[in-house]
Amino acid sequence: MGPRGSPIKSSARSARRPPILVDFYHLCDYLAAAADVVAGPEKAAWIEEKKTWLKANRWRDVLDTLHPYVEPDSVAEDDAPVRACSRYISNRTELLDYQGALAADLPIGSGAIESAHRYVIQSRLKRAGAWWTLDNLDNMLALRILRANREWEDYWSEVQPVAA
Repeated sequence: MGPRGSPIKSSARSARRPPILVDFYHLCDYLAAAADVVAGPEKAAWIEEKKTWLKANRWRDVLDTLHPYVEPDSVAEDDAPVRACSRYISNRTELLDYQGALAADLPIGSGAIESAHRYVIQSRLKRAGAWWTLDNLDNMLALRILRANREWEDYWSEVQPVAA
């Protein structure tokens, strides 16, 4: 149960959640910066190959390719794009299941997410005269997300016996 006996928070938030991923296109920015050092004139082909590897969950292979080019710690952060890329990937390995997301037909980049944010969340929050307490806001957003994910009926079929 949610606060004050509301079943919305606990049930809506325990609904099946999509995986959390690092934005693929943001990661590609790191790859592009590293490619300047690693691939030279073959930069475009190198980046495309690494993107294909990442979409197949071959992030270890990407790290292995970067490893010989990682700048020493004595090089300033701003001058170490390979080290930055390697660290970025290494610190987020549990968030790189692009293969699983693509197989489930889920977005791997932020474009669809940012669009959904405007449609699902902002359109409701920014209505003229609307105001929200934090508890009501959380509950309303949980329900809006259920509806946008086409899980509305499943949610209510689980909640009705609890509420009765």
